[in-house]
Amino acid sequence: MIILKTARELKLMRAAGRISQRALRLAGEAVEPGVTTKEIDDIVRKYIEGQGAIPSFLGYGGFPASACISVNNVVVHGIPSEKCVLKQGDIVSIDVGAFIDGFHGDNAWTFPCGDITKDAQRLLKTTEEALFKGIEAAVAGARVGDIGHAVQTYAELRSYSVVRDYVGHGVGAKLHEDPSVPNYGAPGRGARLLPGMAIAIEPMVNMGSHEVKVLSDKWTAVTKDGSLSAHFEHTLAITPEGPVILTLPD
Repeated sequence: MIILKTARELKLMRAAGRISQRALRLAGEAVEPGVTTKEIDDIVRKYIEGQGAIPSFLGYGGFPASACISVNNVVVHGIPSEKCVLKQGDIVSIDVGAFIDGFHGDNAWTFPCGDITKDAQRLLKTTEEALFKGIEAAVAGARVGDIGHAVQTYAELRSYSVVRDYVGHGVGAKLHEDPSVPNYGAPGRGARLLPGMAIAIEPMVNMGSHEVKVLSDKWTAVTKDGSLSAHFEHTLAITPEGPVILTLPD
């Protein structure tokens, strides 16, 4: 069931979005050679809890950390670890959520660790741009398929593939709500976008095949062919005036 939010509820979601965005920004600033993903996770948890909020991911479905930190060929749900030490040239996807006053904010970004290759730079640039193509399509009266089609078309025209196994979603009092928001699909299909809806659009784009596999920890999803993967995400509200991103800086 799709839950429409009131203006007051969207204001509360904006507050949650600010916290999750600031935590993500701090995490990104910590990405540098020699830093462990556990250290970055500690930064995220300390900031979110310091704001009186709760890390959305901590304990969610048994997830053991406050942020998903996915390096290089890890697509999503990488578990932070003291053993995972970042090195020059890595790309680091960080997914952060914060829960406060009954609502969640959810966002992700992929950060370069020092100097990265031109191929990796192009992957990050394309995935970020694909996110904003999806956001542009998220207008009242359109359909979920219009978002996925915009993302997929933009990425595939640049010779990348879009992950099918993981998708965007509604956001609100629960971290994952209806509707599902795939990063692929046909225009004019799927749920209609209505004012008051809040959704997370989150392209996961691979340099190689779209196929992924989950490792034995039952969380970490990696590209089957070992190719690099990038992940960008914003939470936004559907309004009569157009999409409003809830996970932006002040």
